[in-house]
Amino acid sequence: QVQLVESGGGLVQAGGSLRLSCVASGSTFSINAMAWFRQPPGKQRELVAGIGRDGSTNYADSVKGRFTISRNNDEDTVYLEMNSLKPEDTAVYYCNAERWSDADFGYLEVWGQGTLVTVTS
Repeated sequence: QVQLVESGGGLVQAGGSLRLSCVASGSTFSINAMAWFRQPPGKQRELVAGIGRDGSTNYADSVKGRFTISRNNDEDTVYLEMNSLKPEDTAVYYCNAERWSDADFGYLEVWGQGTLVTVTS
């Protein structure tokens, strides 16, 4: 099994920065890609950024140039550096991992419980 625990959320003023962390535990060798999603208040969940084991990344247009996703495979941790934060970045941020399952002979998604980021004007 794989478990994900997010941390680093909090209250920040517009223009400020936060760094989110997601620590994976369990059968971490089975993890392929990892990603950050977010769900703003009253809105649907959306992809923020994704990263493969080789370090390749992709970003939502709304955060491109402001956010940076990275991972430390040795520490089984993925990060999201958030700069130039805007009130519209306010959301619960969720860590996601794509995990290979021998039992299912395919990839499964694992989710953290989320960490709240609130950006004030």
